[in-house]
Amino acid sequence: MPRILVTNDDGVHSSGIKALVDALSPLADVCAVAPMTEASASGHALTLRRPLRIDNFSKNWFGVDGTPTDCVNLAVSHVLDGLPDLVVSGINAGSNLGDDVTYSGTVAGALEGLLLGIPSLAISQERSDANIDFSQAAMIAKQLSELVLLNGLPPRTFLNVNVPSKKALGVKVTIQSQRNHKASVVKCFDPHQKPYYWIDEAILDWEVHDQSDYQVLKDGWVSVTPLQSDWTAQKSISLVEDLALKIKLS
Repeated sequence: MPRILVTNDDGVHSSGIKALVDALSPLADVCAVAPMTEASASGHALTLRRPLRIDNFSKNWFGVDGTPTDCVNLAVSHVLDGLPDLVVSGINAGSNLGDDVTYSGTVAGALEGLLLGIPSLAISQERSDANIDFSQAAMIAKQLSELVLLNGLPPRTFLNVNVPSKKALGVKVTIQSQRNHKASVVKCFDPHQKPYYWIDEAILDWEVHDQSDYQVLKDGWVSVTPLQSDWTAQKSISLVEDLALKIKLS
């Protein structure tokens, strides 16, 4: 029976990870290894300057006092004692779109699986005003996981999946959207009148593109974006070569 490692950034006790484990259990031997507490916006952080601990809550259910990236590494090295057949990160409470994937701990969990040579998916559910219903996202995750287990993924490629809060119109393959970034930083003062700061969610100004993950999700479709670990800007190679020729070393 195949093995699936499940992680997330909302925490080991979140509703999303429980829905994901339930959905994937008919397909494989599923093991959940996730942060003890919420690790949203942790990005691809790896804990290097303090020890990490693993708590075993039940069979195949573990918490780590670290990031999603830590969780994947500890799962492979000390929980599973080897590579799983698939890593699925999620289900995140809130979408992970466009440039924001660089902040996402959910996406980082899948990225770390990819870097370890494991086919990987990140699954996120769009927020709604009501309590989040993960059933549709869980169904999509199950079907995609089954397909990836059977067919694999291209080398150094993983999938970033975003599911609408309402019943989806279907599934579309998308590109990563772009936006004009502007972080919201709020300055406050403590009782001693010393300043402190809160970084709030960024103000979004998305560029219009019919095939972008943002637009497709907004229009009511499931967005599936193939992402890669190679950040090389291939189209800029010749320009940078011209710049490099002008550098003098003496």
